Amino acid sequence: MICYNLICVQEHEFEGWFASSSDYDDQSKSGLLVCAICGSTKVEKAIMAPAVKTARKIEARSIEAAKAMTAVAAKIREEIGKNCDNVGADFAEEARAIHYGEKPSRGIYGSVTPEDSSALKEEGIAASPLPDAFVPDVAKPKLN
Repeated sequence: MICYNLICVQEHEFEGWFASSSDYDDQSKSGLLVCAICGSTKVEKAIMAPAVKTARKIEARSIEAAKAMTAVAAKIREEIGKNCDNVGADFAEEARAIHYGEKPSRGIYGSVTPEDSSALKEEGIAASPLPDAFVPDVAKPKLN
């Protein structure tokens, strides 16, 4: 798809999307291009500055995006570390105790076997995998 800035005889500017440059030419010759503001069929391409993507610009944006994602992941790790307890391999046991009211409700994280994960799901206990990027740096188990 190609986006052209268009202008009518009354100097109303608007965008038009075309499958190809020849598609624009065909519609222009056929009088199919119409100004949405005044209805004029005398429509031409307006002067446009091309948006050129250079390798440097793409790389700079990629680096910026990676830095932003790293900063967000660090903030999430920090919040999880402050507000949740790492219960290690006792995750399934702790999750059940919290779910059934045997222990106070709190945020926990840890590890489970695939079998324990399936069993928790079957019991209706909400538990989701924590992506490695969000696991706090200091991950020592705390049991309450």
